[in-house]
Amino acid sequence: MSDQRERKLAKLLVGFSVRLKKGENCLIRACDVPMSMVEELVAAVYDAGGNPQVQLWNQRLERAMVQGATDESLSVWADCDSYRMGKMDAYIGITGVANVRELASIPSQVAKYSARYTDPVHFKIRVPHTRWVVLRYPTETMAMQANMSTREFEDYFYSVTTDVDYEAMGRAMSRAKEFLDTVDRVRIVAPGTDLSFSVKGLGWIPCAGEANIPDGEIYSCPVKDSVEGTIAYNCASTYHGHKFSDIRFRFSRGRIVEAHADDDALINEILDIDEGARYIGEFALGCNPKITFPMDNILFDEKIAGSFHFTPGNSYDDCDNGNKSSVHWDLVQIQTPQYGGGEIWMDGELVRKDGKFLHPSLTELNLLQ
Repeated sequence: MSDQRERKLAKLLVGFSVRLKKGENCLIRACDVPMSMVEELVAAVYDAGGNPQVQLWNQRLERAMVQGATDESLSVWADCDSYRMGKMDAYIGITGVANVRELASIPSQVAKYSARYTDPVHFKIRVPHTRWVVLRYPTETMAMQANMSTREFEDYFYSVTTDVDYEAMGRAMSRAKEFLDTVDRVRIVAPGTDLSFSVKGLGWIPCAGEANIPDGEIYSCPVKDSVEGTIAYNCASTYHGHKFSDIRFRFSRGRIVEAHADDDALINEILDIDEGARYIGEFALGCNPKITFPMDNILFDEKIAGSFHFTPGNSYDDCDNGNKSSVHWDLVQIQTPQYGGGEIWMDGELVRKDGKFLHPSLTELNLLQ
């Protein structure tokens, strides 16, 4: 039986996030998601006058496909899915996290999969050429990550996804953008962190319920060779199946020249996938007031109020510093007092301290409910 909250979520995704119009094609990629949720998405697409296409997927099936993949099989897989993606006007990707370690023991195969499938299908077609949104579906695994019971987490999930005024968030971000677009130099100071770079001419992109649900970030991108200094992230992050902690980078001329974590060899293996993986493709400020703690789920963690993420790898076409990579790894530092505090300076002015915006063009982002 469908939860009425699923219907509300489906309508938000179709009507607001991808703004589907009559006659448009929408691909729904549902991985480990109940049929009731998929049915609500299909119904919402039809209600909007669109044409739904459905790809049912499963994490164990993904492992089986990746584990035995060859260059030839990945080429065929990417060609087929590229054809379908090229027919789409919109894309909704919804995943129910079952086992976050499913791919942990095959890192070299995952790297090949990222380069030969994810990059051509998603980074080259889906991201630049469709209106897309990606999200998680609440599961027992996610509840465990959040240290909640399953029912408590379901209530939390729908609170931070559908009970947010994304239109008000968008208005506040538009006013913030007017100031942020004028910024050149950025400096970030926090425990283990003293980082400086330029965002001059790159602009800022508000994210208020369109590409991600939950949402609540505004992002830019460093000038590729401008990043200097050190950063210590204080949120764990699972990537290619391994949960990384205590991640620290040192930069010179934009490039990560030293990388450490709980597994130095593995993090450097990821950063060596291609040349662009050691440069930064995104810098974003998190500002969803309903999300206040990390749970090793990047679609939530990168929106934490008082956080920022600083992303090794591919830059987006709408904020492009020229860095291209099959990696795009959003790594988060929270700067609220309980996580050690921190400061963000822009053109010599302190604009955020201990997670609270201070500049008058940004303070409205503190008040979102």
